[in-house]
Amino acid sequence: MTPTLVPLATHSQIARTPSGEDGLPQELEEDLRAFGCKLIHQAGILLNQKQVAVATAQILFQRFWFVTSLKQFSIGDISMGALYLASKLEECPIRMRDLINVYDLLLQRNSHELSLHSSPPPSSPSHRPQPTHVPGHNLVMASPAAPAPSPSNGKTKFKYTPMAYFSDAFYNLKDALVVAEMQILKRLGFNMLVVLPYGTLINYLRLLGLTNHKEACGKAWGYLNDALQTPVYTIYAVPTIVSAAILLATRHLGISLPSTPPNSWWDLFDASWEDVWTVCGHIMRLYRDRTLEERLEVMRMVNKKEVRKWLEENNSL
Repeated sequence: MTPTLVPLATHSQIARTPSGEDGLPQELEEDLRAFGCKLIHQAGILLNQKQVAVATAQILFQRFWFVTSLKQFSIGDISMGALYLASKLEECPIRMRDLINVYDLLLQRNSHELSLHSSPPPSSPSHRPQPTHVPGHNLVMASPAAPAPSPSNGKTKFKYTPMAYFSDAFYNLKDALVVAEMQILKRLGFNMLVVLPYGTLINYLRLLGLTNHKEACGKAWGYLNDALQTPVYTIYAVPTIVSAAILLATRHLGISLPSTPPNSWWDLFDASWEDVWTVCGHIMRLYRDRTLEERLEVMRMVNKKEVRKWLEENNSL
């Protein structure tokens, strides 16, 4: 197998991330990264941005946290900077003001969701709101900020309040965006090379004779998109990730492929079984059930101040 030029995380970075060194649990760090990727995806949809730019931004966002701690920068700022930078890299730039307005909307909606659950309704203290995370193959469905059945029992619905054109809030977000873009470039050593998996998926499906199976193609494509919420694109080569997506899709649909060594289909693509199975585990963990408290905790820690507060409270115990 020829060496890849795409920068991947080292074994030491994977074993001990900067956030882990600061005391952040691995599961919480992965949830925070996934939430930042969902913000990128939602902003991309609202901005009508191309999928290649959105996917590139999510990979750069994930790569950034292997060299920097979540204690130092807010996931909201870095996700905004990653999307702005990726839009330039993919030659589909967006207006800075448009991006800032969209992120202001997303962050206001996040704050509104938190306020809905800040105190339980007095009439039904045992009421538990419905989860906003819906496991599936569409990133919008998996978003904590996506519309869900109202758990507010009469509380006010979200209504966006736009910023004034020359408000301090706008210039604060603009400064955060410029700093985030600069920090991504600086800390990643200006190595912005990203290889997306979609062309490889089409070639592999054609080779396996699955191109006429629309449901299998759609599910594999969906798993690749969901995998953008995980660190796998910064750890494994594209053939391994694509093989994992095909494996999940074919097993879900009961499609039989040669899987008995030494004639396993993934060997055609130089993907080892251990790595393919590990990538499948990363993707499937996205769909695990989370308690309301866990979801609110992630939404609350979109700001670095809340991350620092969490670390101070939990590391002092």
